[in-house]
Amino acid sequence: MGKKFLRFEFLLLFAVFIIATCGLIYELVAGTLASYLLGDSVKQFSFIIGVYLFSMGIGSFFSKFFHKNLLNTFVEIEILVGLIGGLSSVVLFLLFENVGSFQFILYLFVFVTGFLVGLEIPLLMNILKDRVEFKDLVSNVFTFDYIGALLASILFPLVLVPKLGIMGTSLFFGMINVSIAIVLCFLLKRELKSVYFLKAKAIFSFVLLLAVFIFSNDILAYSEGKLYGENIIYTNSTPYQRIVLTHNKSDYRLYLNNNLQFSSADEYRYHEALVHPVMSMAKSVKNVLVLGGGDGLAVREILKYKDVQKVTLVDLDEGMTKLFKTNTVLTNFNQNSLNNTKVTVINTDAYIWAKNNKEKYDIAIIDFPDPSNYSLGKLYSLNFYQTIKTILQPDAAVVIQTTSPYFAPKSFWCINKTVMQVFPQVDAYHAYVPSFGEWGYTIAINGFGTTFNSVNRKADGLKFYNYQFDRFNYFTNDMISNQIEINRLDNQILVRYFDEEWGKLQ
Repeated sequence: MGKKFLRFEFLLLFAVFIIATCGLIYELVAGTLASYLLGDSVKQFSFIIGVYLFSMGIGSFFSKFFHKNLLNTFVEIEILVGLIGGLSSVVLFLLFENVGSFQFILYLFVFVTGFLVGLEIPLLMNILKDRVEFKDLVSNVFTFDYIGALLASILFPLVLVPKLGIMGTSLFFGMINVSIAIVLCFLLKRELKSVYFLKAKAIFSFVLLLAVFIFSNDILAYSEGKLYGENIIYTNSTPYQRIVLTHNKSDYRLYLNNNLQFSSADEYRYHEALVHPVMSMAKSVKNVLVLGGGDGLAVREILKYKDVQKVTLVDLDEGMTKLFKTNTVLTNFNQNSLNNTKVTVINTDAYIWAKNNKEKYDIAIIDFPDPSNYSLGKLYSLNFYQTIKTILQPDAAVVIQTTSPYFAPKSFWCINKTVMQVFPQVDAYHAYVPSFGEWGYTIAINGFGTTFNSVNRKADGLKFYNYQFDRFNYFTNDMISNQIEINRLDNQILVRYFDEEWGKLQ
């Protein structure tokens, strides 16, 4: 009898561990998927965590109304959690382009999943309350709960997303949820009522999730094909972003988290405008630093200057730089620049790297994604530019991609004004890139030994930039914004400007 009781207790406590692990995984899946599709990862994760915890509280409240057949109810809920949580990412991917109320459906899935998870643990405690001392019961339940949450939070970014992807991860853990229900049905069959019906439901749910899991890559390809409207030739989920490469006739396009990064048809305009003004006017170009730009396209332009002796590229995502080192289509675009012997690639957080770096550079080319969230906004902050100044030679030159002065003038001039607090000479310019519209840059000189109109060197074979800087730094009235604040690390006003301006266009 004692062994039977211990087995019963162990099974249910193990179920708590699985509930906590799977529940947090579903929450992380929803947050990651929302940041992929909707942008602003900080806001999306914050809202989803809030809704999930709130719904768990509601579920816990309603658990007091369940009095009969608690073990059966627990198994039923386990099956439901597995089905709803497991299929959530599939449904959300398929609906994103087809419904106008996508966010409502997203938060509905989060609420229902949290509600069911919130029901489970109080039910479990009620099942065990007459079998275990209260102090041991509470201690054991919450110990297993928190250990499961820790495991989920570690596995999700390091193993699950890179290996299974978002859709595969939710389906896999849905199957784990349902597997626990199946195990309970077989091992506790004498404790359960209508056990054969429960087994049938659990097994059917597992087979359904397994079938969808087997075809998940095809489902994802279909949903992304509708999302991008182009032929997808490469996809990969790294711990940091979803990378999608599409091909349409002669045009290749790269998307990161659903945001267009470049089109092969006109990327030369963006990268020539980014690189050549600063390379032409700098006193020296021997040692060049590139922050961001993991596609190697800016490095391609830098290597057109024979005086360049060393290029250091710092990009967070190893998956991105590895792709642009090895994919033959992409190495054709960047002319194999990331495999050049002059180039050193460092995969780490640029903010931390800059603070620890001791080397001095002649040029810094800063090509980060737009400041759509706070983790990116810190890379446009006053504190970050002050750090960059410390690793530059006197009279070094700096250029920063600064988003669109036409679509986001507040954001553009906020970055420019922030840079002006650090460097003695600062200017702004813009270029027209058909895939993006008017796109802007901030340029700065760390001293007074040269000017923005200096042309100390030129590269051959440019298709767009003509070394006449004055033609690029005239701004019309609709690209000007006044009364803007500096982007400080503790206020991140830039992210709010960016969200406000680009949000109007969605």
